[in-house]
Amino acid sequence: MTVSQSSAGAAPAARLAPDPRRTALAGEITRPGYVNAHTHLYSGLAPMGMPAPRVAPRSFIEILERVWWRLDRALDADSLRASARLYVAEALLKGTTALIDHHESPGFIEGSLDVLADACEELGIRAALCFGATERNGGRAEARRGLQECRRFCRARHGRRVRGLVGLHASFTVSDDTVREAGELCQELGTVIHVHVAEDVADVEDARRRGYPGPLERLRNLGALPEGSVLAHGVHLTEAQVRGASQRGCWLVQNPRSNAGNGVGYPRALSASRRVALGTDGYPADMPVELDALVRQALELEPGTPTPEVARRLDAGRTLISQLFPNSEGPAAGEVVVRRLDSGGEAVERVTIDDQVVVIGGRLLTGDIDEIRVQAREEAARLWHRMEAL
Repeated sequence: MTVSQSSAGAAPAARLAPDPRRTALAGEITRPGYVNAHTHLYSGLAPMGMPAPRVAPRSFIEILERVWWRLDRALDADSLRASARLYVAEALLKGTTALIDHHESPGFIEGSLDVLADACEELGIRAALCFGATERNGGRAEARRGLQECRRFCRARHGRRVRGLVGLHASFTVSDDTVREAGELCQELGTVIHVHVAEDVADVEDARRRGYPGPLERLRNLGALPEGSVLAHGVHLTEAQVRGASQRGCWLVQNPRSNAGNGVGYPRALSASRRVALGTDGYPADMPVELDALVRQALELEPGTPTPEVARRLDAGRTLISQLFPNSEGPAAGEVVVRRLDSGGEAVERVTIDDQVVVIGGRLLTGDIDEIRVQAREEAARLWHRMEAL
C-alpha cells in the first residue's frame, strides 16, 4: 500500500442540479463514474511524509508489522477524519464516485466508521464501509469490539450514499470463533462480508495449519461467506477456488499496484471468474492509473489473456456497487464527464452523484481542497510522531 499523491484544483462548497447539456459538448465523453472496489481510507495521509520503518521489511508480514499495523494503531479521530477527507476529495477529482472501504484503527474502534461516513457524506461520494475485526492486538475482545462497530454502524447509517458491511481483517489474524461470529452477524444484518483473502501465501499456510484447504474454505465452512461478499486480493487462490467463489456469488477484487509493491505475486487464477473488480488497496483512487497497471502486468505475466478481459474488471466494480446500493437514484456508480487531451490522456471535467454535481471544470464543489490539504498536513505530522513512538 505504498501511496502516491494526486493533484486537483480548489473551489468553495456548492450544490448544483446537473445540466444535461454539459454532456454534449465537443471533445467531451460521458461515462459511469469509477468504482474503487477495495481501499483503505485510513492510509490517506501516507503520502505526506510517513516515516520509513527502522528496519527494512523482508516479507509481506513484516511490511504489515513495521508499517501498516503501526500506522493503524496510531490513528485517532482527528487524523482519521483528515485522512478520509483528503482521500475522498482526491478520489472525486479523479472521477471516482464510489468506493468500498476496509478500515482498521485498533486504538479508535467505537465511532470510527461514523468519522469515515461523515467525510464521505460531506464531500458527496458513495461508500460501503466496514471495520476489519481482528485479534492481532487485543485478542477476542478486540475482535468483538470490531464486529460490534460493524453492527452499530450498519443499523445507524444505512443511507442513500453510505452503508455498512461486516468486516474481517484477514482470516490469519482471527480465530474460528471470530470468523463464525462474523458470519452470524452478516445473517443478522442481511449484509455481506468484506475481507482480505489469500493476499500472501502466509494466509494460505495459516488456514492449512488450522485444518482447512485454504482461507476461502475456512470462511465457507464457518458460515462466513454469504452471497455477494467482497474478497480482496485472492493472489494465492487456485482456479478451482476462484470458480467456487464465483459460484457462491462472491466478488474478488484485484489490486495490481499494491500486489506489485508488496511483492506478493500476480493473481493469474482470477481469470477463472468474471466477478472480479478493481481496487487500489489504499493507493490513490485514480482508477485509470490502476487499470493501466493491471493491463501492463497482464501483458507481462498473463500474456494469453486478452486485454479487454482484464480491462472489464473496471466495469465489474460498477456492477458490484449497484448490488450494494440497489435502491440508489440513477446509476449507483454516478457519472463522470472527461475531456480528451492533446497528449492522448483525459481530464475530469464534471462528476455527478445522484442529483448532485460534486466536481465541475476540474474543481471540487463540495469542499475546499486547499483547506483539506492543509489540515491533512497538520494531522500527518502529529500522526507520524505517534507512529514513531510505537
